[in-house]
Amino acid sequence: MLFNSLQFIFFFIVVTLTYYSLPHRGRIWLLLLASCYFYAVFQPIYILILFVTIVVDYFAGIWIENAQGKKRTWLLVLSLISNIGFLAYFKYFNFFVENINDIFFNLGSTTQLELLKILLPIGLSFHTFQAMSYTIEVYRGNEKAEKDFAIYALYVMFYPQLVAGPIERPQNVLWQFHKYFEFDFENLKAGLMRIAWGMFKKVVIADRLAMVVDYSFDNPYEHNGFTLLVATVFFTFQIYCDFSGYSDIAIGAARVMGFKLMENFEAPYFSKSINEFWRRWHISLSGWFRDYLYIPLGGNRVGDYRKYFNLFFVFMMSGLWHGAAWTYIIWGALHGIYLVLAQIRKKYNPFDVKKYFSNNILNIFNLAFTFMLVMLTWVFFRAKGLSNAKLIISKILHIENYGGIVATPFSINEMIFCWFLIAILLIKDKFMMHINTQNTTWFYLKFTVLLVFCYFFGIFTSNQFIYFQF
Repeated sequence: MLFNSLQFIFFFIVVTLTYYSLPHRGRIWLLLLASCYFYAVFQPIYILILFVTIVVDYFAGIWIENAQGKKRTWLLVLSLISNIGFLAYFKYFNFFVENINDIFFNLGSTTQLELLKILLPIGLSFHTFQAMSYTIEVYRGNEKAEKDFAIYALYVMFYPQLVAGPIERPQNVLWQFHKYFEFDFENLKAGLMRIAWGMFKKVVIADRLAMVVDYSFDNPYEHNGFTLLVATVFFTFQIYCDFSGYSDIAIGAARVMGFKLMENFEAPYFSKSINEFWRRWHISLSGWFRDYLYIPLGGNRVGDYRKYFNLFFVFMMSGLWHGAAWTYIIWGALHGIYLVLAQIRKKYNPFDVKKYFSNNILNIFNLAFTFMLVMLTWVFFRAKGLSNAKLIISKILHIENYGGIVATPFSINEMIFCWFLIAILLIKDKFMMHINTQNTTWFYLKFTVLLVFCYFFGIFTSNQFIYFQF
């Protein structure tokens, strides 16, 4: 079920009203059944995959907690293999087969392996990582095994963040499912405002920018460098508004019922370094890779060369997590290279620029430079294949490709409106403006304004959120 649909509005109202009319146990089963329905609307058959992984990890957590010595480790390994196995089968099997077939073809062999005719279950990477974090935390002794099957199932399937996160840790949400939340008008106001702002970012900004992005990126051969540059800038903000908009709606929907999910974004395009960018962008995923891959590999406790390898490898894996394509792997690899070069520069660069430039100038330069580096990687993230990505970057970097006008499906006034929306977003992020809801009169006014904007300026073509494909 799409957040940006009339169906979700009715679903949300019915579920929330019913939730507050039930006792605690009834609420758990209501949310579990509602989450099953929410997911089944996309692909009913794949609810079985969720059920199998939930059963496996539920018992794995209990067994790990009660086991001793190597048995605990083997139980964890079996749990991780089952989770990664499902992910590898549905998301990466055809990718590896296609690459093996390419190798056979280049070697002159006529042997070709068959591809599987399967669809990727929506949000598989998200709920797989969330399930894995549970068994890992139980293994580490940071979390008690959850004995209540319904509550553990809800931890994995909680409908607001089931499909695209945030990727929660058991320490943050499991205890909340054990708690009975009384109706709180302040939670209602804060949650509804967050939902409205997330919807605004999705249907007014992201889906409007998407029309220009799709027009340009789907046919890069037909467009000049200026058009592709504008489309790249627009995609940079489209993906931010699309993904952070989903997180806002998820956090807001949970907040209305009393639950508090973690923040997933913190004004990432005002970062002054790539390292800072990853502390602000998709916080739940970057934290997951840090705690469960980077640190176990040795993190910063090893020598320089090993540390550089760890950084590069983790971001390669982050790219692969996003999608089974070389464009995603290169996207992750570029971020890994950026971080490694930053580490090297920090250690070996003897030139202290602070002696020659003021902090304000350096901050502006670092912010702009970081933004351009991030924007470059988004080309690989969005392009349809490596050849298209190479062409787009080539056209953008060569000044002779800037002849002519910017070709878009919009009029000049519509393009100005797009830049105006981006400016609103940046102003809010720059000053970390919190939409205060404590004053009820102002809440009604702000909430109404956002709804009016969504109604009159929203693009309602049931556009799927970008991160659903991951």
